[in-house]
Amino acid sequence: MSAKTKLPVGQEAIEEFGWLRAHRFLLLRRATQIFFLSLFLLGPWFGIWWVKGNLSGSLTFNILPLTDPFILLQSIVGQHWPETTALIGAIIVGVAYALIGGRVYCSWVCPINPVTDGAHWLHEKLGMQKGWQPKHNTRYWILGMVLAVSAITGSVAWEFVNPISMLHRGLIFGMGFAWAFVVAVFIFDLFVSRRGWCGHLCPVGTFYGLLGTKSVVRISAVERSACDDCMDCFAVCPEMHVITPALRGKDGDTPLILSPDCTNCGRCIDVCAMDVFKFTHRFDDTPVPGREGRTRTQPASGASKAA
Repeated sequence: MSAKTKLPVGQEAIEEFGWLRAHRFLLLRRATQIFFLSLFLLGPWFGIWWVKGNLSGSLTFNILPLTDPFILLQSIVGQHWPETTALIGAIIVGVAYALIGGRVYCSWVCPINPVTDGAHWLHEKLGMQKGWQPKHNTRYWILGMVLAVSAITGSVAWEFVNPISMLHRGLIFGMGFAWAFVVAVFIFDLFVSRRGWCGHLCPVGTFYGLLGTKSVVRISAVERSACDDCMDCFAVCPEMHVITPALRGKDGDTPLILSPDCTNCGRCIDVCAMDVFKFTHRFDDTPVPGREGRTRTQPASGASKAA
């Protein structure tokens, strides 16, 4: 085991680059999440209606329609054919996320992400066990169940319990029952299943993951031969299984993280003092040596900070 696994997560990067550099993508994500949420709150709070609606469906400057394609899909299977503006809005959003990575929505836009990140932070601070971990395909069963309920009831079923919509309503109308759904997500991730909601249950994230399966924007472990086995990238990654094929690959294996589960959050880039990771595109064929080709002497770690 590398001695550096005993350091606090990200400490080596902070010492090497400074605190801001070691948190740049985390800070950018929080900024974009606040920005998008603020756009929807400007109207109800201040009467500035640049954007009308919410993340499910909106109209910007009375010109640009945007529709959550997952909402549109539920509407269609519920036998409610959407209006042309809703179709156009869904196509715009769908194409955008198909290109940049569907689960970018989860890490850069979704307002529930800070809630689950907060639960994870507290979970780690309290030194709690990771708890129950649903099987990987659970998310797909839930997605299918949501669509089945929409088809049977003729409704957009997920909107009745969607924590994202509930958070938006709570911020507009104040404290109420809507907050119970948000608190439930926090408690679930804190006490029941570490990173369980976004990683294993949320059908919205599952849908966007499928949408961005062939997305262009990717993270690459392009300098994986420099890896010093500190394990910080695994500790901060919300979907740590996506890192292994890219980071531990043999000579000739792609260093690209190609799994649709990757949220492109950039935290692996933040915390890596060796600058192993970078944002790139799926067509990047830059040759890199595998783990066997590295010149460092640290042995491969047998444990993880995230364990």
